Amino acid sequence: MSEDIMAKALDIQELIEYQEDSVVSREVIKKELGTVTFFAFDKGQGLSEHSAPFDAMVQIIDGEAEITISGVNNTVRAGEIIIMPANEPHALQAVNGPYKMILTMIKSD
Repeated sequence: MSEDIMAKALDIQELIEYQEDSVVSREVIKKELGTVTFFAFDKGQGLSEHSAPFDAMVQIIDGEAEITISGVNNTVRAGEIIIMPANEPHALQAVNGPYKMILTMIKSD
């Protein structure tokens, strides 16, 4: 975990910045039982379909994302969350502009 963000209030929008034509990530907590990672997706950027062995929660903090889970498209906007179930294929895409999100994964049954 970054020492520069521990034990103080921070503006969530400033923890990660957009970069042109890129997906940027910043892991802020990494423990044996889980991780919290911030992402910034520029317009048109995404993560291709994949699956993970644990449930994950996505919280959109800026913009909106198209998140496909097991073939079902979901538009998730700033202030909303979605749970991506373990072992289900999912993909994420910035379609209407850039977006930022927090990915929380808890590695436990």
